[in-house]
Amino acid sequence: MATEAFEAIAEDFEFLDEWEDRYRYVIELGKKMPPLEDALKVPATKVEGCASQVWLHAEIEGEGPAARFQFRGDSDAMIVRGLIAILRALYVGLSPSEVLAVDAPRELGRLGLDSHLSSQRSNGLRAMVTRLRSIAETQLHAA
Repeated sequence: MATEAFEAIAEDFEFLDEWEDRYRYVIELGKKMPPLEDALKVPATKVEGCASQVWLHAEIEGEGPAARFQFRGDSDAMIVRGLIAILRALYVGLSPSEVLAVDAPRELGRLGLDSHLSSQRSNGLRAMVTRLRSIAETQLHAA
């Protein structure tokens, strides 16, 4: 289950043959993302387990069945900003229960990222997914 935005990224990845081009594309996605305000770069939004500095600020818009998962993020590493942009495409606009239903390893695996990121970057990506799923789960139980 992937969003249209994520499907568009997956299609772009298929079009790009070289991994160098794919890395550039990921970096471009990160550059297009607005930066997270410094006031939100606090310990509560910092993601542990990433080699780079990473912050994710999640919000739930609406209530009950109409609730939709939103988040913004930032990193001091351009490639990681791009990975955050990919995660935004994967999750933003879904309900908290839909976020939990997404098989992130499978969806991200379609991009081939797992075999082309360093082990530290892969661990960081998993830590970001874990954080986002945890926020969605907390919101689901609070509703």
